[in-house]
Amino acid sequence: MIGYISGNLLHSSNDHVLIDVHGVGYKVFVTETVRLSLPIGEKASLWTYLAVREQALDLFGFEYEEERIFFELLIGVSGIGPRSALGIIGLAPIATLRKAIAQDDISYLTKVSGIGKKTAEKIVIELRDKIEDVPSDKEDASLRTSSDALEALIALGYSQKDARATLHQISTDEHSTTEDQVRHALHILNNS
Repeated sequence: MIGYISGNLLHSSNDHVLIDVHGVGYKVFVTETVRLSLPIGEKASLWTYLAVREQALDLFGFEYEEERIFFELLIGVSGIGPRSALGIIGLAPIATLRKAIAQDDISYLTKVSGIGKKTAEKIVIELRDKIEDVPSDKEDASLRTSSDALEALIALGYSQKDARATLHQISTDEHSTTEDQVRHALHILNNS
């Protein structure tokens, strides 16, 4: 099992990146947020999950180990494949998804292509008790702030894609409050 990968980013495409590790290029499927955060030609390090199927070995990459653990929980739900699980993780920070599952809010989950109301309800039922076992990332507080900032930017009319990409550029050390992150994100969005 390949659990972690670190090397130079060679290529970035719609749903994957290509990472060179000592002359071997690994194709790693990632969320759009992760893909946009990795500059080509620079070092990239990702937590990974190797999905083994009859005709393929697919590698999925995550910025935080918490995301990889949550991904493994999702693919353990009947009817959820690796691509759907990656799509769910790409919707919002893990803290937001955990909160949605804990509160039986299936609206986040139904935004993924191929995930209907029944499948979303199944995810909530099967993972409600298990999400407590997922260790919180050391940046859990900043993830909550970022998710609130994301929701604020979307409410202001920005697309989820633009809002997430902009928030990813902001240092949570320098901008620790939701208001600070939104203010800085608006400055970036208005000057681009």
